[in-house]
Amino acid sequence: MTDSVSRREVLRLLTIAPVLAGAGISVATAPKVHAANLRLIDFAERLVKPESIKAAGFDGALVYVSELRPGATFDFKPVTREYTDALRAVGLHVVSCYQFGKPGWPTPSDFTRGYDGGVADGRTALRLHAAAGGPDTAPIFFSVDEDVDAKAWKSTAVQWFRGINSVLGAARTGIYGHNRACAWAIDDGVIGHSTTSGYHWAWQTKAWSRGEREPAAVLYQSEVVTASDPGVVIDDVHVDVDEVLAADFGQWGLVR
Repeated sequence: MTDSVSRREVLRLLTIAPVLAGAGISVATAPKVHAANLRLIDFAERLVKPESIKAAGFDGALVYVSELRPGATFDFKPVTREYTDALRAVGLHVVSCYQFGKPGWPTPSDFTRGYDGGVADGRTALRLHAAAGGPDTAPIFFSVDEDVDAKAWKSTAVQWFRGINSVLGAARTGIYGHNRACAWAIDDGVIGHSTTSGYHWAWQTKAWSRGEREPAAVLYQSEVVTASDPGVVIDDVHVDVDEVLAADFGQWGLVR
């Protein structure tokens, strides 16, 4: 895919001043996208203090607008308004993502529930996103957290996304997955466009991507916590690391 403008151009000195009065946050503390090389984190274990995220040199976090699945003890699902306000108050970006089920748990991967499951998950995500202070123009990234193949995509996963689309609209729907899943979602029109030309609401993980990249992705998960890779540690919490690839990467603070 060819971009109409270069990545360097779209990220050059772009300043965002969101209206945060409703959250009690001054514009002076609003996060700014001013250059390339921004990095976010997502959580593999526990919530990390916003001040610690900032002190570690990161620019924001992806937060979960999903319920806690049975048997899990994480403290970051669903994200609270208190936590997102704290992130924004220290000038960090916030991006919404959704994942409830996961292979190997009592609940299977979300996408396996097809269209009706997508409707239910879309409603839950929208409710929790709003409760946490998320704006009604920001996308939500829905996880395909396994090595899904083309057959599974066409038979099941794409229907799950169409169910999500029926609630959020495709324009606000995003995907987390490997490079091929991101490409399939773009080709099937079930995720929306970033306002940065040439980019879509695709958050690619390096897992299962076999070294390949989706050029239209707005985020790239370059560090994934596994049994053999501890990831980055902040305040004794292991976190995944995500590279920002476009000026509009789904952050709450951008007025669209």
